[in-house]
Amino acid sequence: MKLKVKTLDHFDGLALPAYQTPGSAGLDLPAAVPEDAPEVIEPGAWKLIPTGLSIALEAGYEAQIRPRSGLAAKKGVTCLNTPGTVDADYRGEIRVNLINHGKEPFVVQRGERIAQMIIAPVMQIEWDRVEDLDETERGAGGFGSTGV
Repeated sequence: MKLKVKTLDHFDGLALPAYQTPGSAGLDLPAAVPEDAPEVIEPGAWKLIPTGLSIALEAGYEAQIRPRSGLAAKKGVTCLNTPGTVDADYRGEIRVNLINHGKEPFVVQRGERIAQMIIAPVMQIEWDRVEDLDETERGAGGFGSTGV
């Protein structure tokens, strides 16, 4: 699949997101913050970080913005709303809502890989209102009903 991408002025000099290995599901997104003005995220705080990228997805697809496991494991930094969804009809800049769960301020440097983007198919539904649903072994058992 080819994905149309528009790079914004503050993306200049950065490389387009790429798969890091042949088996990677996600493309790593860079931080498009100024070289001389990195963003600092204090412990417990969150910030929207620009990527400098806008995309044009085909109908029937979404882009999911997910955390990078290395940032979470090593720094306690993750995405606040995960997965974040970029809808097929959105044409604005992709920004990543990072939160710092760590104990030290986290400095977001220009070009740092801050999240990953996965392209996935989306299915829209039509509601079919009914009086009853079919029975299953689980029934209405919810949180913790299948074990701890």
